[in-house]
Amino acid sequence: MTIETTTHLNFRGDARAALEHYASVFGGTAAVTTYADLGMPRELPGADGVVFGLAASDNGFRVMAYDVPGATGGTITGGTATHRENGTTVTDQACFVSVSAGSLEEAQGYWDALAVGASIVEPLAASAWSPGFGMLTDRFGVTWSVGVTA
Repeated sequence: MTIETTTHLNFRGDARAALEHYASVFGGTAAVTTYADLGMPRELPGADGVVFGLAASDNGFRVMAYDVPGATGGTITGGTATHRENGTTVTDQACFVSVSAGSLEEAQGYWDALAVGASIVEPLAASAWSPGFGMLTDRFGVTWSVGVTA
């Protein structure tokens, strides 16, 4: 028996843009079904929102997303701030998305693309456990942990 888990992110109107961005970062494609596609009248507010969305790539990256009905303005993560304080990561977010790359060069590529418009929590650099590790909160409000598999 096998199991596959996929991170599912909840947004306030930005799901399509986020999925398209993540597909470009990880070399994949984004597939989106809107509320209108499932029968909501197109003239209603939110009809163009994402009800089912997936960004996936051949390298194994997968993330799902949707727009919470009636909500606007970014992601819904359970919190708003992640930062470093006294050598530790402090957050009020319910989860992070973690990406492990096979090399520092690969991790740096993901990092550079995710970092556009992001808030850097911890710069990508060598750590005690990895040749490269860093954290950032991207322009959509999602906190990413990017590292190199040791």
